[in-house]
Amino acid sequence: MLTQARKMFYRARGYYAGQLNGEPFRLDPYHSKFWRKASAGDWEPETFAALDTHLARDRDYLDIGAWIGPTVLYGARKARHVWCFEPDPTAFRHLAWNLELNGINNVSAFGVALSDGIGIARMASFGGEAGDSMTSLLNPSDAGTDALTIAWDDFAAATDLSRVSLVKMDIEGAEFSVLPHLVPWLKEQRPALYLSTHAPFLPETERDRRLAELADLLSFYGSCREDKGGEGIETLTNGRAKGKFPTFLLS
Repeated sequence: MLTQARKMFYRARGYYAGQLNGEPFRLDPYHSKFWRKASAGDWEPETFAALDTHLARDRDYLDIGAWIGPTVLYGARKARHVWCFEPDPTAFRHLAWNLELNGINNVSAFGVALSDGIGIARMASFGGEAGDSMTSLLNPSDAGTDALTIAWDDFAAATDLSRVSLVKMDIEGAEFSVLPHLVPWLKEQRPALYLSTHAPFLPETERDRRLAELADLLSFYGSCREDKGGEGIETLTNGRAKGKFPTFLLS
């Protein structure tokens, strides 16, 4: 009952007053449960550590899979400029709202998905609810929605990305098809890469091969650290990578 009353209060006020890694923000009231968790420091402290380490006021940040914006909001306080992508229309509406609530103007947010070209792709949430952070191009359900896709090469050619010092990619399994298009640029620019993998969303017979391909593509990075403490490019292909949803920091 108290939780419902709090939700009604936040919605009547128009925002939830929270913080991300100690930074105060006004946040959309419809995700107050998540924002309370994040404000308490219980959501991905390793992610904020990566942002702190690799962002600076004279550098840019690229966030691929922005969801409702926790990493975008925080990144905007740390970086010169943020480029971000979120194709789920429900999540994107809340992302835009959170940017507006905080008067943030150094973010370029795009409600499209990166791919190999311009097109339309069907996507739906593996969690069953639109905008719940699990929407994936690997789940083309009739209950989902259509997303516009654009080519990475076209975006990179039209944008000055020379100051990007960190790329975060968390796109619910689409990393296996999207990341190869970024590799030539990653090799040239050498930003740190904060990558979440989602092998369980692939058919079991494909997981070993796709993870091995990913590890081979990213082997040019000198350091690879897994969020549970493992080190080395081989952590991209181990048992946890096959059955869980780990995150890797490559630099």
